[in-house]
Amino acid sequence: MTEAPAKQVPTRNLESWIYFLRSHSAITRELSAQLQREHGLTLNDYEVLLNLKHAEGGMMRRVDLAESVVLTASGITRLLDGLERAGLVCKETCSSDARVSYAKLTDEGAAKLREAAGTHLRGVEELFLGRYSGSELATLAELLSRLPVTGKVASETCSA
Repeated sequence: MTEAPAKQVPTRNLESWIYFLRSHSAITRELSAQLQREHGLTLNDYEVLLNLKHAEGGMMRRVDLAESVVLTASGITRLLDGLERAGLVCKETCSSDARVSYAKLTDEGAAKLREAAGTHLRGVEELFLGRYSGSELATLAELLSRLPVTGKVASETCSA
């Protein structure tokens, strides 16, 4: 059985895709570098702490947390191990099912998140929001909402 030849997409139609990928990469790299320099956190660390802050009781099942930040089971384990060593999260077990474990935000983790939020939000403003008008941001949000996403997307997840 032979495959049908791939449809040729004109380069001009791919321009927005290329800009999207390159911009996403550059912005996330810079946001992570700012957090690392000023607070010793990566962007993934920040996102995990933020998810835990917004979770009921400040804790989430580790598997749900992995899904919400788009990490594998081993990736979230490595990330949480570092946050646990730093005292920013702790491990909790489920009283009804020993196979289930939770990551819980500690008081130190909540404080670190509050400290890092200003840096992160300034970076988001500088690198992204400040480059568009309000109406452009509304249009962009509408356009991007058509794309598949993983995890929660809501304005309250953006700030600590």
